[in-house]
Amino acid sequence: MDVGQMQRQWIDYTKSLFLEGFLDGQFLQLQQLQDENNPDFVVEVVSLFFEDSERLLKDLTFALDQNGVDFKKVDAHVHQLKGSSSSIGAQRVKNACIAFRNFCEEQNTDACVRCLQQVKQEYCLVKNKLETMFRVIR
Repeated sequence: MDVGQMQRQWIDYTKSLFLEGFLDGQFLQLQQLQDENNPDFVVEVVSLFFEDSERLLKDLTFALDQNGVDFKKVDAHVHQLKGSSSSIGAQRVKNACIAFRNFCEEQNTDACVRCLQQVKQEYCLVKNKLETMFRVIR
């Protein structure tokens, strides 16, 4: 495959991530911060997002598994995950977190558990999509 063909494939794949709602304009802004002085900027920032998200998802799972759920703690974790997903443009994760926070306010444990599963699913999907994108770049 020649370079031009690979670039078109990468552009088409990136477009599909926007069309499917995985990414939003914030991801484009992140890409604009990358330059020749820091060519791996996006990969590094997204890798930090992955690490942070994995920790937060574990913390959320633990917090919701307790007998007396501390909804303030759960909400704080979800708020942090929403912020970090928003900062890299992971739109579907961010949107799932917004719904999750609403159920935290209602202190609805069952709905929070369902939202956690949705957030985990959206996170896994965007992680797989971005890892695929980064493999294509290399």
